Amino acid sequence: MGSSDREAETRRIAAGANDQDPTGWFEELYQSARSGTAAIPWDRGAPHPLLAEWTAVHEVDGSGRSAVVVGCGLGTDAEHLAWLGFDTTAFDVSPTAVATASERHPGSSVAYTTADLFDLPTDWSGAFDLVFESLTVQSMPIAFHEPAIRAVGSLVAPRGTLLVVAAQREEGVEVQGPPWPLTRSEIAAFSTAELRTVSVEDLQDREAPEIRRWRVELRRDG
Repeated sequence: MGSSDREAETRRIAAGANDQDPTGWFEELYQSARSGTAAIPWDRGAPHPLLAEWTAVHEVDGSGRSAVVVGCGLGTDAEHLAWLGFDTTAFDVSPTAVATASERHPGSSVAYTTADLFDLPTDWSGAFDLVFESLTVQSMPIAFHEPAIRAVGSLVAPRGTLLVVAAQREEGVEVQGPPWPLTRSEIAAFSTAELRTVSVEDLQDREAPEIRRWRVELRRDG
């Protein structure tokens, strides 16, 4: 099967995302990619550039600290955080994604697990010193953004950090997703009484200059 056929199958599967089943399409996509009939658009084989740059600029050392990757996919972001010394948990709603990530990184220290952002383990509440959310919220229909944002924020430990990477959408602009990029007001919704915004960056995507991305750092007060 050629690359154009795989990309067409990816688009067909993604079109199945809807308000009744906002995340079910991920398992179908990862299963199809595993069999070679679809492609994973976000499979770079390397950590997200905006994560790698942020950890380098801030000289992040995860020793003695915990991290979680939301919607971990095939594990490159999680492996990067583990390499920095974090005790890293990585979860995805797709069992096939989790299995594939584990196979791709044999001997990894990352705890890969299947979990639903809307039904997280109770002991994960406020449990992680660093939470990385990249493109997961925007992969769901807009009606699910608010509860997904709350769920992501619930993972941050006291004095912990949340780093969010997302594509941008102008307020009031309708899009046919997925993805459904985040507006400035949706980015602002990550901030709560306990979770304060440290920085909001408006960045041009290096690989696709027509796309602008948010990189947002938030900190939970102790």
